Amino acid sequence: RKALNHELSKLFSEMWDMDVNRLVPGKDYAIDLQGKAGAVQPGSSSVQDHAVRHLFHRVNEERLKSTRTFATFISLLDNYETSTGVPEVVTPEEIIENNCFLDAILETKVMKLAHKYLLKKNLAKPNLADFKDQLYDIWFQLYARERGVRPDSCGFEHVFVGETRRGKQILGLHNWVQFYLQEKRNQIDYKGYITRKDKTMPDKDDQVLSIQFTWKSSVKPIGSTFIGVSPEFEFALYTVIFLLAEERVTYETVKIKEYELEMVVFRHGNHIGTSYPVLLRTSGE
Repeated sequence: RKALNHELSKLFSEMWDMDVNRLVPGKDYAIDLQGKAGAVQPGSSSVQDHAVRHLFHRVNEERLKSTRTFATFISLLDNYETSTGVPEVVTPEEIIENNCFLDAILETKVMKLAHKYLLKKNLAKPNLADFKDQLYDIWFQLYARERGVRPDSCGFEHVFVGETRRGKQILGLHNWVQFYLQEKRNQIDYKGYITRKDKTMPDKDDQVLSIQFTWKSSVKPIGSTFIGVSPEFEFALYTVIFLLAEERVTYETVKIKEYELEMVVFRHGNHIGTSYPVLLRTSGE
């Protein structure tokens, strides 16, 4: 494991403090962890359920609807064909929605700080419109997940919406808002939490979780996600690591407030392949 990246820890902790749109556990939402998830046999589509209730017990939806970055983000979640291998068709309306979302997040202090940091590193365009084009290319430009397939995926779809491969495997889906909305429609079935080796169970106030779930008749044996954070916060973190990265897969160890995390970012050429946080420990343990 890489040594702690102090520079990124400082930057990301500042972003955390600036993230005024982040939801507060216990106040804006409540989760119900229930039981610890069991092992999943390779290739199996069935898994024992250690959580009879939803993970999200309650979420302040008014807060989501009235916050521009959340509202514009939610409008993008139904824009994708989740099966890999099925070409994506992007409509003019969807392009407008993508741009509205980027405009919304670029007005936040979190994304402004990310832009300022990347400028210092000569990794971002100084002009905001050019930086927005850069973000569009990284996150929304379509590419083919597998050889010989027409463009069927993009970074945004993979990380935030989720994809399925041949009806047997869940790819991505590392976003709590998508998880909550899918759960509300009974599309996702939360099966229990995953613990780290030295920890008995997570805390209901933890804002980084590893969980197990089924979605579209496939199992995600372990999925890692931030909980409650704003879309701009995740966008900022992953974009910074992606633009700093030189190898195809990057692992950065950072400390964001009380969370020590391994941030994982995969490149797919000039685009995001996947990105997610893995909780290593919380301070006080």
